[in-house]
Amino acid sequence: MQIKELGHIVLYVRDLDRSAHFYRDILGWRPAYSGDEPLRYRGMAFNAGGRTHHELLLLEVGRSAAPLQRGRHVGLYHFGLKVGDNDDELREVLATLVANGVPIRGATDHGFTHSLYIFDPDGNEIELFVDVPSVDWDDPAHWTDPTARPLRL
Repeated sequence: MQIKELGHIVLYVRDLDRSAHFYRDILGWRPAYSGDEPLRYRGMAFNAGGRTHHELLLLEVGRSAAPLQRGRHVGLYHFGLKVGDNDDELREVLATLVANGVPIRGATDHGFTHSLYIFDPDGNEIELFVDVPSVDWDDPAHWTDPTARPLRL
């Protein structure tokens, strides 16, 4: 077996309308389904690049759902979304987040990526990043001796 690519991410959310607003109106995901027929479940599918049928699916589980665990635990840590190709584009993302009141939880220069860290309305951590131009991705030092400096935009 060989995995060809990451297909999609599915997130349980407390409030579909609130989460759809965040992913669609702030992060810029495009709805993957725009038909008039109601879905049999309370959910919404999105695409960013349109390379497949959907890349993100939000499924509403209600306000009484248990919160995500914080700290060291087994499971998803975060997912990364490439938002551009240079720091100017990352600065535009930062300005959009600030304008929409989205708290920035971290900003890191990893040497090969520059990253902003945020949480969605349900506490899922998201890395918004750009690749650093001219990085030698075959250099094993990126993995064996990783860089993690504060990012200055």
